[in-house]
Amino acid sequence: QIELRVLAHISGDENMQAAFKSGLDIHANTAMNIFNLDSPDEVTPNLRRQAKAVNFGIVYGISDFGLARNIGITNKEAKTFIDNYFAAFPGVHQYMQKSVALAKKQGYVETLFKRRRYLPDIHAKNFNLRSFAERTAMNTPIQGSAADIIKVAMIRMNEMLAKENLAAKMLLQVHDELIFEAPKEEIPILERLVPEVMDSAVKLTVPLKVESKHGRSWFDAK
Repeated sequence: QIELRVLAHISGDENMQAAFKSGLDIHANTAMNIFNLDSPDEVTPNLRRQAKAVNFGIVYGISDFGLARNIGITNKEAKTFIDNYFAAFPGVHQYMQKSVALAKKQGYVETLFKRRRYLPDIHAKNFNLRSFAERTAMNTPIQGSAADIIKVAMIRMNEMLAKENLAAKMLLQVHDELIFEAPKEEIPILERLVPEVMDSAVKLTVPLKVESKHGRSWFDAK
């Protein structure tokens, strides 16, 4: 959920930040908001799945048509879900509007680490080109910052392996996961070190929550 945590930080939305700080299931929390439920107990697996689609769809600037197609509902229902989402998380809506406005003004957007994405089509007369540039303006600071954070974590983790003189090797990055190969006797050390280093890769207004699992293969660890 690193992208949603970055969204909570960048947008400054108080409700989303409160949900992460209190350790709530963000998808269940969103389900309660968009379906007008009073308790987490009312959130069924299907409602949570739909809320998850809304959460990640919002990150990509999804339309009511796109959301309707993704989760098999009508355009009208999808529009209601999105409207309810923005009512629950007004800071996210404001962030998205500001991102597009900023891109139109300066021609680019930036990640938290000031990495730029130039958007030459932000003023395009072609609707599809302009719409894609607008969605990119909303998404790049979130997805790009998440990518930056995992790169920082990789650099610091590699330094930590050398500092601790461990035989463990960092093999692969998969989105927000790092995969290591290590002797069995180093597993307890890695279970402590990896979350500690990754949690502190960057300071956000919401906690970065890192879990670790191990097994003889990546499949077993999942």
